[in-house]
Amino acid sequence: MDRELSAVSLDSRFQGKGWLFAALSGSLRDGHAFIPQAIAGGANTVLCEHLPEGLDSNVTYVVVENSRQAIGLVAANFYDNPSTKLALTGVTGTNGKTTVATLLHRLFRGLGYQAGLLSTVENRIGDRVLSATHTTPDPVSLQALLADMVEAGCSHVFMEVSSHAIDQRRIAGLAFDVAVFTNMSHDHLDYHGTMGNYITAKKRFFDDLPSSAHALVNSDDKRGPVMVQNTKAAIHTYAFRGPADFKGKLLESGFSGLQLLVDNRELHSLLIGEFNAYNLLAVYGSAVLLGQEPLEVLREMSRLRSAEGRFDYVLSAKDKVVGIVDYAHTPDALEKVLSTIRSIRAGGERVITVVGCGGDRDRAKRPIMAKVACQLSEKVVLTSDNPRSEEPQAILQEMMSGVELPYQSRVLTQADRREAIRTACMLASPGDIVLVAGKGHEKYQEIAGVRHPFDDRVVLLETFQSLDR
Repeated sequence: MDRELSAVSLDSRFQGKGWLFAALSGSLRDGHAFIPQAIAGGANTVLCEHLPEGLDSNVTYVVVENSRQAIGLVAANFYDNPSTKLALTGVTGTNGKTTVATLLHRLFRGLGYQAGLLSTVENRIGDRVLSATHTTPDPVSLQALLADMVEAGCSHVFMEVSSHAIDQRRIAGLAFDVAVFTNMSHDHLDYHGTMGNYITAKKRFFDDLPSSAHALVNSDDKRGPVMVQNTKAAIHTYAFRGPADFKGKLLESGFSGLQLLVDNRELHSLLIGEFNAYNLLAVYGSAVLLGQEPLEVLREMSRLRSAEGRFDYVLSAKDKVVGIVDYAHTPDALEKVLSTIRSIRAGGERVITVVGCGGDRDRAKRPIMAKVACQLSEKVVLTSDNPRSEEPQAILQEMMSGVELPYQSRVLTQADRREAIRTACMLASPGDIVLVAGKGHEKYQEIAGVRHPFDDRVVLLETFQSLDR
């Protein structure tokens, strides 16, 4: 029976006449249990993996092998396949996704294009800002956002593609023009279980690309070549150390920015750190693959500033203590930020690091995060990140298990994040560098299921101001 659908939804509480409900199987809840509720709310079509008991003769049931995969295709068709009307670029990797996607959006806006952004920090349609609840939205919300971007006249869209989204088929039904791989290190093993599963999830993004797409990978990362082993897309590489299609050379790195050679052309960037040099090279390669003129791209790139919460740099007025806020929440990201700070500091300035680990997330990285912080900092204040449902002191104990005996004298623990930041600032002498890591752009702290307003950058500035008096 043909059905005319008024809407498509994953939420059984949706109210309307003649809509499609997709029943998704999950680790915590099975959407099939909510089919009666959806029908009571007006659903006339149900997408499911198995038929429920007591079929309703007024409802069409569509049984599929994988409802997550199918709803992406259904939603794409419902919204008239918006990704085929846009130049869509997806960015995946452990670190750098937000920065690369955000810089690409800003670059193309600067080049005169109407462009969309889907990121951890925010979603944008041109200059209109929409709140972001997930790194990659659910497939129905994603297709709806892309349709809005088409309606607004966007020609290009840049989006983060998380490993969760790939594994959960949230990107099913999307037609990517460019897929970017930044790097891979330890993260999300609470979800994926093993590094092998994590790698497989990321790789599926490239495995599913069509021959018309471009795959751009960081070939300095050992996982780069692995990502594109089975892809049908045209393969392109970027690198600083080895040969690559888009080749970079780092000339200077300091708190004033980066001086680079990009395909033998000079670029000065306001961004800081070698990890951002890689992000910039990924942006350049993506833009060229999207048909932009290299010199115009480099000219506009010189004006770009980093994404919010990524190596945000502030200075205390009185003692000239440098404060840096960064989203680094993985061992690799923390190591990169701290190594960058140590490489560009002028002399004997001490590095004082404030860092925590999130509750209800990958526990294996907690001791590693503490170990990295201790090895690359003169002082460390271990604190809370988003404890969520866990006891903050229990998280701190797990972090402390990674602190080796020679470094234990460097470490303080303070579960209250505000007090931890204040403690670090009070420990700092003139010229020292205080890194507040882990939360970056986030404007909240989640404790026992409640989100409290909290902004690392604001707290750091307020602390500097109170101590400068």
